[in-house]
Amino acid sequence: MDLLVVGAGLFGLTVAQRCASELGLRVTVIDSRPHPGGNAWSTRDPETGIEVHRYGSHLFHTSNDRVWTYVNRFTGFTDYRHRVYTVHRGEVFPMPINLGTINQFFRSAYGPDQARALIAAQAADEAQATGGTPDESLESRAVSLIGRPLYEAFIRGYTAKQWQTDPAHLPASVISRLPVRYNYDNRYFGDTHQGLPVDGYGAWIERMIDHPSIDLRLDTDFFADGPFGRAATRGRVPIVYTGPIDRYFDHAAGRLGWRTLDFETTIEPVGDFQGCSVMNYADADVPYTRIHEFRHLHPERQHSPDATVVAREYSRFATDSDEPYYPVNSPADRDRLLRYRALATAEPQVKFGGRLGTYRYLDMHMAIASAFTLVDTELVPKFYPGRRMIAVNRNGGTG
Repeated sequence: MDLLVVGAGLFGLTVAQRCASELGLRVTVIDSRPHPGGNAWSTRDPETGIEVHRYGSHLFHTSNDRVWTYVNRFTGFTDYRHRVYTVHRGEVFPMPINLGTINQFFRSAYGPDQARALIAAQAADEAQATGGTPDESLESRAVSLIGRPLYEAFIRGYTAKQWQTDPAHLPASVISRLPVRYNYDNRYFGDTHQGLPVDGYGAWIERMIDHPSIDLRLDTDFFADGPFGRAATRGRVPIVYTGPIDRYFDHAAGRLGWRTLDFETTIEPVGDFQGCSVMNYADADVPYTRIHEFRHLHPERQHSPDATVVAREYSRFATDSDEPYYPVNSPADRDRLLRYRALATAEPQVKFGGRLGTYRYLDMHMAIASAFTLVDTELVPKFYPGRRMIAVNRNGGTG
């Protein structure tokens, strides 16, 4: 074994695949779960034949040409374009907020310029009412961008359910931006490349690890005794660690905060439950944040006419026994993370990466791109000193 990769998510598998196929390394990949792929794993439901995303709907999208070329080595992609809707007070609206949402909500027929003027006036009214300077809360930032009416309808309740916290008490950094489209485009993503793997995520992931120099070990805990555990490998073999960074250091600087998701999955005795793949529920009195109906992710497939699989999604703060999904990233968390990064510099044989290892939320394409960077800038020089590193241009190509 030349390299141990801890975690078989897309970051870890990309590292393993490239190191095995391009660098000729013998790579062992371990994961505590019974399957590879991390949260992107999907399988066919045995009763209905519908492909179910076991950790919520995963939609692949990227404008990074290098990432797109890479993933197409393992799978073809459908032309699926993700569209989301949200229920507010018993009425369904298109999301993200666009001209259709605005006109439906205000019972109007505004053109783009009229809608812009309306939202600007509502944001200005709020600024005047609060003294002109928004505070550092999510609520204040959101209202300053889209006005009070749209915020109360579509952002406040949904965000409170996601974070179990009043948005007035959440930092503004939680929302880096709040897009409003002044046209009727309700495609959720604007990336150049979008789609879903033709044969599912499971098939894609299995092709990634189908290499004679990759040894995949599932149901294997890095923190347990054994030949691939921390005690047996630390300092003896180079490691790419993609688990929680605080867990690696035995929470020496305290526990980092995460949110987790629970899914209540049922088979409904109808051919179509909600008419779309994802329906959000914006109101606080509905306990779940959204419902996934997986048959709509692959409209090109033939599905059962009298049964469908749906999953209600609930959000809460993670405990030690939960799967962490999203970093809370509070000021205390950021302070702890700086201490963990300092500890990591004293572990030259260990490279920390991925969503959990860096305490950053990463979409799938971002995880793959981050793995490229680790291989190009850290692992190539380590195993092959003097080899020219791959330069990545702004559009994701190489040069």
